[in-house]
Amino acid sequence: MTESLVTVAYIGATILFILSLGGLSHPESARRGNLFGIIGMTIAVLATVFGPRVTPAGWSWIVGALVVGGAIGLYAARTVKMTQMPELVALMHSLVGLAACLVGFASYVDTSTVFPTAAEKAIHEVEIYVGILIGAITFSGSLIAFGKLSGKIGGKPLLLPARHWINLLGLLVVIWFGREFLRAEGIAAGMTPLIVMTVVALLFGIHMVMAIGGADMPVVVSMLNSYSGWAAAATGFMLSNDLLIVTGALVGSSGAILSYIMCRAMNRNFISVIAGGFGSGGGAPAASSGAAAQPAGEVVAVSAADTAEQLREAKNVIIVPGYGMAVAQAQHTVFEITKLLREKGVNVRFGIHPVAGRMPGHMNVLLAEAKVPYDVVLEMDEINGDFPDTDVAMVIGANDIVNPAAQDDPTSPIAGMPVLEVWKARTSIVMKRSMASGYAGVDNPLFYKDNNRMLFGDAKKMLDEVLAALRA
Repeated sequence: MTESLVTVAYIGATILFILSLGGLSHPESARRGNLFGIIGMTIAVLATVFGPRVTPAGWSWIVGALVVGGAIGLYAARTVKMTQMPELVALMHSLVGLAACLVGFASYVDTSTVFPTAAEKAIHEVEIYVGILIGAITFSGSLIAFGKLSGKIGGKPLLLPARHWINLLGLLVVIWFGREFLRAEGIAAGMTPLIVMTVVALLFGIHMVMAIGGADMPVVVSMLNSYSGWAAAATGFMLSNDLLIVTGALVGSSGAILSYIMCRAMNRNFISVIAGGFGSGGGAPAASSGAAAQPAGEVVAVSAADTAEQLREAKNVIIVPGYGMAVAQAQHTVFEITKLLREKGVNVRFGIHPVAGRMPGHMNVLLAEAKVPYDVVLEMDEINGDFPDTDVAMVIGANDIVNPAAQDDPTSPIAGMPVLEVWKARTSIVMKRSMASGYAGVDNPLFYKDNNRMLFGDAKKMLDEVLAALRA
């Protein structure tokens, strides 16, 4: 392929990537968006492999890498459960960061590139330095996020003494060695500051994500998504690949916008998320000094049969899914209950909080897998005003996103966070394994309200019993 033909192919791939992002903005068009992305990436890979910058001698290595990578991807697609998607996404982000680091080091030791001026050489070295820096932070941070999301690392934030001073010291070290890197004469002399910076960046990525609590993990996932995009863009600069620059910028900017949306949904600012400390990993209920959030009354437990009876008599039902539904893999039973109730004339809809689950869109993905109709799955802003006219609001494994303390208690750690107002329904039923607090470590006054009932037990098991009682 000629250079002109490659450019045309890259423009076409860029358009398809933009259409892909547009399609992924809504569940109904997500499949089409994925298809656009697949076609665009196929065009991009073929144009790169058969372009003038790749000689036929290197095709065997490229094909081998494609076969190995494709086999791993196919295996992951077939074996990874939908409930494991958040940790899979984090793991994929780490691979983008690792690729940026490897490409950076390869570009630095490549002696075939000749720079006409010293300025061009300095610009290329800055691209390498920044690319490896972002890639290393993305790599180590994503691995820690994978560990937290998969349960291998606890959700409780690790807050080191003087952690902000440690981060500042790390930044100064990176700047200092960046100066030494640009002043180095020869590859051997420049390798030492480059390696030191890489180690500092890896440690910073670990420290940054370890300090972020479990309640902020949806923001972390979108933030790492943004980082991986900028790492890819930096790689594009190192390789002088326009498409990689554009694609990385698209991912980086969209991830940054998504992080902003997630922060707004939690009434948090991005800096406070990075600073860490929010989310205790779901330990014991946290005490609060606000009188409005103090537990009042007794918890009223309800059986699966009683739950089924209330659902059968209801005209309007709103289901609020949370991470507990994902852990129990109860989405298919939820669909069967929804289908049965709708056949009986009950208006059943779903209320989705922007940060429900462990990644943006987590609940939407699970409900789509269970074939829940898209038109009954509504965002928080669309459905919050309907709770006063709702007979039963059923909360499945959610906690912080339905906590009235966010509105009633100004001293609560989640004060000001927009929540689904399930307590305004005639009856709310909360499904939980126990009375433990959520990832924010905040006690939930919803449990003690007069119109609330608690259905304790594993979500899948209890929903199976509710479904059996509805069919009886």
